[in-house]
Amino acid sequence: MADPRGFMTTPRKVAERRPVEERVKDWNEVYPGGAGRALLPIISEQAGRCMDCGIPFCHQGCPLGNLIPEWNDLVWRDDWDDAIDRLHATNNFPEFTGRLCPAPCETACVVGINRDPVTIKNVEVAIADKAWEMHAVKPETPEWLTGKTIAVVGSGPAGLATAQQLTRAGHTVAVYERDDKAGGLLRYGIPEFKMEKSHVDRRINQMQREGTVFRTGVAVGEAITGQQLRERYDAVVLAIGSTVRRDLPAPGRELAGIHQAMDFLPQANRVAVGETVEDQILATGKDVVIIGGGDTGADCLGTSIRQGARSVTSLEIMPRPSEERADAHPWPTYPMIYRVASAHEEGGDRVYAVNTKEFVGDDDGHVSGLRISEVELIDGRFEEVAGTERVIPAQLVLFAMGFTGPQREGVVEQLGVDLDERGNIVRDLNYMSSVEGVFVAGDAGRGQSLIVWAIAEGRGAAAGVDAWLTGSTTLPTPIPPTARPLTV
Repeated sequence: MADPRGFMTTPRKVAERRPVEERVKDWNEVYPGGAGRALLPIISEQAGRCMDCGIPFCHQGCPLGNLIPEWNDLVWRDDWDDAIDRLHATNNFPEFTGRLCPAPCETACVVGINRDPVTIKNVEVAIADKAWEMHAVKPETPEWLTGKTIAVVGSGPAGLATAQQLTRAGHTVAVYERDDKAGGLLRYGIPEFKMEKSHVDRRINQMQREGTVFRTGVAVGEAITGQQLRERYDAVVLAIGSTVRRDLPAPGRELAGIHQAMDFLPQANRVAVGETVEDQILATGKDVVIIGGGDTGADCLGTSIRQGARSVTSLEIMPRPSEERADAHPWPTYPMIYRVASAHEEGGDRVYAVNTKEFVGDDDGHVSGLRISEVELIDGRFEEVAGTERVIPAQLVLFAMGFTGPQREGVVEQLGVDLDERGNIVRDLNYMSSVEGVFVAGDAGRGQSLIVWAIAEGRGAAAGVDAWLTGSTTLPTPIPPTARPLTV
């Protein structure tokens, strides 16, 4: 155990972010020197708040099963080498999750029953960043090669975790990515101020030195077909994500100036690292309206502010969550509560319980506003509140309403895998699809979810592939909660 009385004597504390007026002028991470370095002065005593309780419910809260009490104790004892070993035992990319995961482990922390929970996420990213500074993160090359070849389609967190685990098991792995650089949404969906892309680059470099091959700029389903992949490789893993975007077909949807968040954010990410984007979608000098109040909406908010938007309004059809746990979300479940991201601190208005009825346009066919009304949720249906209709100005509208499943056109149709009623790819308890030798990891099978689930699924899929190719596996074999036998 760490400090035996730490959870009683030490208050919860997190690192302070850079002042708003400073950070909105650049694209650097919101913490001074990066999240891990900003936390180092306080992290040892914060790790000491861990109770090392008899039943660590944080394990249940973490899809990866991170050994949280163990590395909390090691940080408190200033044993950083062993801490990163224990962290890497369950998590391939802790510097990603330590920045981007909403930390369901913390809402399951036993200390959190009647006090503020341990800052688990902060300890995690501090360990990861410290390990990189100490040059303690090194390539782990296999002792021998199996002669088996695997194609991983998609280089988001699920694809990267799958590829790294299989490479380390001795298989020859090629990762296919249709964008020009690997990383998926880690690179082109997450803004630089949340995670600088240097963190992605060094993990890609580590994987390349371990033997993983990256084939970027290759659209699987077009440049190479699903059938060709099956002919060339012993196994195929689909880690293509959930990329079919939700739309809002209200009157006026055809007006110029209405875009999907995943058209807006990748362009901004490219420019933030020095690339040139022709005809970039910009928020500069505009009234911006973001439809969708989740993480992607917050990313659009912070990006719009940095681009110099005149105003930013985020709309959400659901009512404003409570700041306390509701009875429907008791400990240790993950509660739906009101959360404030770093971008929300920087400006903008958050408007809840409203519905967009119409996009209003000007004489040039460009959006100029949204006609909205307040709504109430009655018997599972949204009902308009009479007399609340109004028009708010908008010259740029961004849809951040999530995704409905993997793209069917292309490799999914070519391989002929079965889909469930939600449009996700069906897989069994070993992550294999209805087509033998074709496996599924991440959002493509699970549906839109968290980065920590993507990594967990990648590790599980890798174990399934390894067992299918070799007859057994030493890799961890977590069972996907959404999986079910294909005969059901």
